[in-house]
Amino acid sequence: MEKTNVFLWVKAAVAAVCGAFGAAFGWLGWLVLAWVGCMVLDWISGSAAAAAKGNWSSAMARAGIWHKGGMILVVLVAAVTDCVLGMAVEHLPALEIRYTVLVLPVILVWYIFTELGSIAENATAMGAPVPAWFTALLAAGKQAAEEQTP
Repeated sequence: MEKTNVFLWVKAAVAAVCGAFGAAFGWLGWLVLAWVGCMVLDWISGSAAAAAKGNWSSAMARAGIWHKGGMILVVLVAAVTDCVLGMAVEHLPALEIRYTVLVLPVILVWYIFTELGSIAENATAMGAPVPAWFTALLAAGKQAAEEQTP
């Protein structure tokens, strides 16, 4: 009986899932996935930072979840905005403009940089040294996304 290499099967499964996800949702899907991952990591690292300082409370954890819920609503509004703009542009025959998305990616990138900055702050609160240039880079990325807003 031949031995199977589990590592190769896992690698093939991950590659298949990533390929299918990329084919189905494209670059925007990966951007959404990055944002969701950053939100989860921010909430976990914020809870850990509060626990490390002895300040963890369920009320603050719930407030963080409500905050994330509000962000989800803003992302949904941005997606609907892109859909409405796309339909409006499509039905204006005098304009020969092809519109797919603009608002949603800018919102997602802005939120990703916001979350990354918060994660770095949480790491600092947990005692990890974070270089000043890195936090400045994250702040500059957030600012650049704000400047790209139409």
